[in-house]
Amino acid sequence: MSAEELRLELDELRQLEGLAKRPRIQSLLANEIRNVEAKLAKATAPAPEPQAAASAPARPVLNYVTLGSFSWDQDNEKIRIYVFLEGVEQEKVETSFKPMSVDIKFHDVKGKNYRCAIPKLNKEIVPEKCKVVVKPTKVVVTLWKASKGNWLDLYFKEDKFKPSMDKEKDPMSGIMDLMKNMYEEGDEDMKRTIAKAWSDSRSGKTTDSLSGLR
Repeated sequence: MSAEELRLELDELRQLEGLAKRPRIQSLLANEIRNVEAKLAKATAPAPEPQAAASAPARPVLNYVTLGSFSWDQDNEKIRIYVFLEGVEQEKVETSFKPMSVDIKFHDVKGKNYRCAIPKLNKEIVPEKCKVVVKPTKVVVTLWKASKGNWLDLYFKEDKFKPSMDKEKDPMSGIMDLMKNMYEEGDEDMKRTIAKAWSDSRSGKTTDSLSGLR
């Protein structure tokens, strides 16, 4: 029912209320008048303005100081990394352990944020067993090895002296790559020997020349 029709109905009800003599009829008319008045008020009330959806507050961009210097030791089952940093609170440490990487963030340490990350570990770890313990003058990070044994380094390193095993390449290419790496790493005598072997290999004297590297 439109607002105009409600107004007309309300006027008629008020006229009838003025003519009614019996209390019961007057009470019924009074109740109906209140109902129509409520409907009319609702019909003529201004529509509420749609509220703008509250946007989530933007997360501030945090700057981190990279901790590139730390010490570590190991046993057959685990690695322990020692980060010497004071003022760290356990609840403000954010950790990300993955099978081949570690990323640890220390928030609000004397007004600064610090980060210690190893993007590619030497070997795999067991993320769910790794932990961080905060002590007064340092933080101890314990990494559990996926397989027992000794690690030569924390970081993964490509074996520079490993010859190529690509079967589609020339069989000599692996030896040539090895000679290149040895040339880059060697001293002057080694470089002269390799240079001669390199030259001789092109003239069919590969076997005799390489014997000089032994």
